[in-house]
Amino acid sequence: MRQAFRQPGFARLYAGLTASMFGDSVMLVVLSMWVKTVTGSNAKAGLTFFFMVIPALFAPLLGVWIDRLKRKPLLVWGHVASGVGVLPLTLVHGEGQVWIIWAVAMMYGASFVILPAALNGLLKELVPEEMLVDANSSLQTTKESFRLFGPLVGALLFTWLGGWAVAVLDAASFGVAALVIATITVREAAPEPEESHFWHQMTAGLRHLARDKVLEHTLIGFALCILVFGFSESVIYALLDGYDKPATWVAAIVTAQGVGAIGGGLSSSSLVRRIGEVAGCVAGLAVAALSILVMAAAQQFWLVLAAAAVMGAAMPLMMVAFMTLLQRRTPQAIMGRVSAAVEVVMGVPQAISLALGSLLVVILSYRTILAIMGVVTLVASAYIVVTLRGQIADDVRRPRGAGTPGPPPELAKSSTAVGGGP
Repeated sequence: MRQAFRQPGFARLYAGLTASMFGDSVMLVVLSMWVKTVTGSNAKAGLTFFFMVIPALFAPLLGVWIDRLKRKPLLVWGHVASGVGVLPLTLVHGEGQVWIIWAVAMMYGASFVILPAALNGLLKELVPEEMLVDANSSLQTTKESFRLFGPLVGALLFTWLGGWAVAVLDAASFGVAALVIATITVREAAPEPEESHFWHQMTAGLRHLARDKVLEHTLIGFALCILVFGFSESVIYALLDGYDKPATWVAAIVTAQGVGAIGGGLSSSSLVRRIGEVAGCVAGLAVAALSILVMAAAQQFWLVLAAAAVMGAAMPLMMVAFMTLLQRRTPQAIMGRVSAAVEVVMGVPQAISLALGSLLVVILSYRTILAIMGVVTLVASAYIVVTLRGQIADDVRRPRGAGTPGPPPELAKSSTAVGGGP
């Protein structure tokens, strides 16, 4: 991972994103915890994350706009807007203002579409292709490691001062990120205007994903997994109820995930280089599935925490592998639209999952829901193995350090033409 930091600008980008990632780690758990505390409802707490994924449904429109702008200014002003957007949380004083929490959750969802898309494009400007896995690994490791103390800080602030204090801290973290990223020196060519029909521009990302079979089948596997992963936002509180733990103990589970995430993040770069991005996604899904099944069968809470740590190790491996795969196989001209298209492919099943999870937690036991999650995640892992076994075999046989090549030249040219870029 050290090689990425030798690239001009990446260290500052990392420093800025570290600030905003800390703010996210403090705030995101508090949003649902806040709703659970003021309403007493597990279902309403889970719905908080449902509102967060709604903007993903409009991601193609955002993608067209993203590809018309330079990446660095978009990343800077996106952080500024996000900081301002969380401040209405200071007005929440009881159940009557829950709608404000949900509105801020939607704002967060919009930032989760715009900021990662801008980041994907900026990384391709700052870092050579062979170092993308190192850059992604360093960012993901840091993000996941904040689970060690970010949720605890959020829970303590929420308990001690109230949610308003968490909102102010989060807004400040976005402000710091914007200031630091603004100091990066990078030469970005202005995106060339496109003359094709707007519908053609808007669907360029989806068409690229459909033409690249590696991305297509990997995304289908991820979508199957996400179709049940959203259950966790509601079931986690039912699990805590089963062990007679208060809602604030969700921070302990997230922190346990952070412990595992450090190990998973630090090893993800070398593992992905060894086995390839697709196999990295498969391995991450399989480990996550097994950890969920252990949670479903656990009789002691310490075992739940241990399984959460194992699942935490799987998450950075999945994300590093997939983000590197996406960046390598996507032309810069349509990176925003492809990133936005991924949000749609993942956001739709996530929205269904979150809504369904809020219903299932009322009629099924948390053990049954966790068992369903584990089995479906295993099926998702198996699907990728079956459909991309040839790609996996090629990646594993490739000499270590050679990296996974991008799409064939004809696909790259076709994708660029579809996007209408240079």
